Amino acid sequence: MAYFFAREYRGPAFELFGSAHLAALLVILTLNLLLALFRSSNEKIKTSIGWILAIFLWLDEIAWHIWNVAVGTWSIQFMLPLNVCNVLIWLSGFMLIFRNYKIYEFAYFLGIGAGIQYLLTPDLGIYGFPHFRFFQTFISHGLLITAPIYMTVVEGFRPTWKSVLRVTLWANVYMAIIFIINSSIGSNYLMLNGKPSTPSLLDILPAWPYYIIFMELIGMATFLTLYLPFIINNRQPKIVVS
Repeated sequence: MAYFFAREYRGPAFELFGSAHLAALLVILTLNLLLALFRSSNEKIKTSIGWILAIFLWLDEIAWHIWNVAVGTWSIQFMLPLNVCNVLIWLSGFMLIFRNYKIYEFAYFLGIGAGIQYLLTPDLGIYGFPHFRFFQTFISHGLLITAPIYMTVVEGFRPTWKSVLRVTLWANVYMAIIFIINSSIGSNYLMLNGKPSTPSLLDILPAWPYYIIFMELIGMATFLTLYLPFIINNRQPKIVVS
């Protein structure tokens, strides 16, 4: 059992778009497609699904912190729940249970956007399948996408243009706060105070602080892309049956 939780993992390293990576992505895609089956379910079933998703989100995140404490890698510089995905994992659980629309706006644009990006290029290093970190990463970020899709497909929630504006505004306020925290404790949450030491997509962008502007533009493009299905749907002619 220690083999699957080891800090110095001796198994196969993570391979980007290798068979294990592609299989995990396929499972997540299938799970989200199956959500449509619950669209006409009764309230009891919907409530149960919401609780199940929330509990899995929270337990997975708690397990992540316990593992880091156990192997001696937990620190305030890296493990505080300040990154977008970590914050939304906790908030998405409350969204699912209480069907909170305000959280949904952020979960839809930020959760799906950040979740997809991380699932496509996860920073797993030596922790390939079947290490704990492999499963923890794909469960947490997969459910981060599933949660707002569930609220959209099954619960009937819909973002609006005001949602785009609100998320953009508060995301920038949050970034300013995190920049101050980073400067105070020597952390780099949201990668605002410098590019990460490990290879990342930021390597193709200009040096700090100019790459932050590009991050903003990429974020806005992501929001608009995620809102595009609703723009198209709203423009479709309505058929009136007399």
